[in-house]
Amino acid sequence: MSKVILPDGYVSRLGLYDTQAAISLIKDTFQQALSAILRLKRVSAPLFVDPNEGLNDNLNGVERPVRFDAPGAGRDCEVVHSLAKWKRYALARYGFRPGQGLYTDMNAIRRDEELDNLHSIYVDQWDWEKVLTREDRTEAYLEKTVRSIVEAILYTEAVVTAKYPALSMKINREVTFVTSEELLRMYPDKTPKERENLFAKEHGTVFIKQIGDKLSDGKPHDGRAPDYDDWALNGDLLVWYPVLGCAFELSSMGIRVDEVSLASQLKKAGCEERAELPFHKALLNKELPLTIGGGIGQSRLCMLLLEKAHIGEVQSSLWDKETIAKTEAHGITLL
Repeated sequence: MSKVILPDGYVSRLGLYDTQAAISLIKDTFQQALSAILRLKRVSAPLFVDPNEGLNDNLNGVERPVRFDAPGAGRDCEVVHSLAKWKRYALARYGFRPGQGLYTDMNAIRRDEELDNLHSIYVDQWDWEKVLTREDRTEAYLEKTVRSIVEAILYTEAVVTAKYPALSMKINREVTFVTSEELLRMYPDKTPKERENLFAKEHGTVFIKQIGDKLSDGKPHDGRAPDYDDWALNGDLLVWYPVLGCAFELSSMGIRVDEVSLASQLKKAGCEERAELPFHKALLNKELPLTIGGGIGQSRLCMLLLEKAHIGEVQSSLWDKETIAKTEAHGITLL
């Protein structure tokens, strides 16, 4: 059954031609702003990895990666879910120093994604990663980085709205930080998504910290793989989105696991066997740099700034027949 939301009275503020031009402007502007403010260099990245190296993002642990055989390479391959772990290898291999980082265009297929206005089986994001010192593995450094990303978004918003006056999206510059446990205590009778909606509607721009570990009710706020983010030093960046009347996630990010938090989180997740994979061995042996990183949705950012009702208005993907029929009848043009 389609989960698409059809906003009353929705009309796209830009036609198809201007939408395509605006997408290009957003992507060019934001990646330049992000790389400048976080000191990032662009690198090339893989579309697929060897499943035996432990580099793919396991997401919530139940999603199936797209796998295929490559006879010429003599091995199987998995299309990436994200580049969360690959980036740490790249930083070490390319010789990045503390304070320096990389970003790349990440394209992924998430075959088991539940489709709605914000979710597609095709994922495109700016994946970024930066080398840290041990002293920078703090909440203060995490929050500083979040604010820097918001500044890059606001700069992009200003450029795009100057070019296209029909757009009126205004993102709150002030970021309100809250832990997932604090949210639970504020709204004990609500689901995690309902808590996010209530908090984002009140504050505009929010960062929900500490996602992955179990809360006082025995459940995690949301699923998070145990082998890239440190669950005590991570979070999600959301803004309130009036077009759909909901919290709108732009980025999942965090300070990455070190050897101590990796061992602890693998045990909590019941997947200690991953410690034998090449990536995990290297991390446990302190052979990889300490890092912070995340992903920022490209189509998500375009959808937000262009005030679109469906992510299919800014990216080409596949949708179920019911969604196609409903959006077409409502005047929402999917690419």
